[in-house]
Amino acid sequence: MHVSLRELAHSRSGDKGNTLNIAVIAYEAEFYPHIEAQITEEAVARHYAGVVKGRVTRYAVDRLGVLNFVCEGTLGGGVSRNLCLDNYGKALASGVLTMTVEIPDDLAPRLRSAQTATS
Repeated sequence: MHVSLRELAHSRSGDKGNTLNIAVIAYEAEFYPHIEAQITEEAVARHYAGVVKGRVTRYAVDRLGVLNFVCEGTLGGGVSRNLCLDNYGKALASGVLTMTVEIPDDLAPRLRSAQTATS
């Protein structure tokens, strides 16, 4: 089944000058291998085509279930130098969660939407 990354992980961001940093943090250890296999440098670069003008580098922190993406040439010279304030780190980190990930059907009960539906 295909699900939004938002069902499997949350994100954090940082921005420094023209470089954006996005961390994708899996909610559950069982989700991480699927995220790690599918949310690649290439996939993130495609997702942000036209926004990320430089290189995307991914760093995996497997024991914590975290992928960290460093996106160069992203912020129009930096937040304080750019009139397009919607393109700062927090907005872009939220946007990564709209990507989709294929997971096995047996993980469906562990999704965030499944947990809130039964609460």
